[in-house]
Amino acid sequence: MIDLTKENFDAEVLESEGVVFVDFWSPKCEPCMGLLPDVEAFAEKNAGRAKFCKLDTAGNKRLAIAQKVMGIPTFVFYKNGEKAFVFNKDEIEMGAVQAKLDELLG
Repeated sequence: MIDLTKENFDAEVLESEGVVFVDFWSPKCEPCMGLLPDVEAFAEKNAGRAKFCKLDTAGNKRLAIAQKVMGIPTFVFYKNGEKAFVFNKDEIEMGAVQAKLDELLG
């Protein structure tokens, strides 16, 4: 997974063709850390189908707020640089995340 920062977010996400998955997380967030093995397995299983990235919101608060991420964990799918779907912290279920990726890839 690509580690995002304010320096590379636009190039890796907003200027990318195709589907990009971004995990907005923090190492101090217990639910985020609990999901980490599932997120890594999801990215590995789907390698080559989409781009997989993560953004540590602790060090990039302004960027997270600019993307309208107000709570973590939050998963966001972007397609061709546009926000396509958001899974907020209470909605995250990896089966649904996989189904959304498959749908976005058509």
